[in-house]
Amino acid sequence: MTGTDTQTHKVAVIGGDGIGPEVTAVALDVVRAAGVDVATTDYDLGGARYLRDGEILSDETLNSLRAFDAILLGAVGTPDVPPGVIERGLLLKMRFELDLYVNQRPFVGTAPGHSHPHDFVVIRENTEGPYVGEGGVLRRGTPHEVATQGSVNTRMGVERCIRYAFELASTRDRKHVTLVHKTNVLTFAGNLWERTFNEVAAEYPQVGTAYNHVDAACIYFVQDPHRYDVIVTDNLFGDILTDLGGAVSGGIGLASSANLNPARTGPSMFEPVHGSAPDIVGTGKANPTAAILSAALMLDFLGESAAADRIRTACAEPVSGSTTEIGRAIAARISV
Repeated sequence: MTGTDTQTHKVAVIGGDGIGPEVTAVALDVVRAAGVDVATTDYDLGGARYLRDGEILSDETLNSLRAFDAILLGAVGTPDVPPGVIERGLLLKMRFELDLYVNQRPFVGTAPGHSHPHDFVVIRENTEGPYVGEGGVLRRGTPHEVATQGSVNTRMGVERCIRYAFELASTRDRKHVTLVHKTNVLTFAGNLWERTFNEVAAEYPQVGTAYNHVDAACIYFVQDPHRYDVIVTDNLFGDILTDLGGAVSGGIGLASSANLNPARTGPSMFEPVHGSAPDIVGTGKANPTAAILSAALMLDFLGESAAADRIRTACAEPVSGSTTEIGRAIAARISV
């Protein structure tokens, strides 16, 4: 089968650490089986690279990434690297510098205790909130130590994320957006999110709306996930909720994600969220489905939605086997 056209898409591949290179290789095989032409360039980045020569993400490497249509990331992180080094120096640096301001994560599955599947999407603001790094430590290591961590919320950042959620909802059958925050306690940031949400909602009368506190949303994710269509939330709440979403949708090992620059002023980045799993490297036990579904999100963004749909259909039924066997089975379903 062929793609929607003969265009070749330039994709930067960061296999990263642990099982990352294994699952990205399989995902790319499936992309090609779906008839999409991709020209890939590998980048050696992650925890192993940092331990080897101290490089995380140089400005030169970052600038070279700007020339690509998309970035496919496997997983990064090793037990030998202190927490935060790779996360801030690589993942967050790419999000901030490439303006990947929307994190989009779809959840389709049947939650424990439910008889029919749910289908919802979480839109997480991806470049603001506590992740900006505003704050510091005073009197470190003493009994009087003080640590502060600010949350940055701008009208521009909040509005463009909310507007993206409404645009997405307007293309879906249920046409509904739920804002998730904690407006009763976070009265400054929460009020900005709530006011902006209501103002944008007025421009989309065809889209229904609701609001949930984040603690209530955690309960509903487990007890009643079918109530949701599109959820929009801030960076921290979105980080937590999407892991819970993975847990109620078949497991975090099946969860895909897209870090999007909808303005297309640079490449967007696509990654499974299961981590590097160093304990199973080379054993063939890594399930590549999340990486394959992340590659499908990449194809959506590159204008290859027909191929992306074929991949998702091929992944709908579980496949058993080794990492490569699962990939071959999914590729075979596409070519039938």
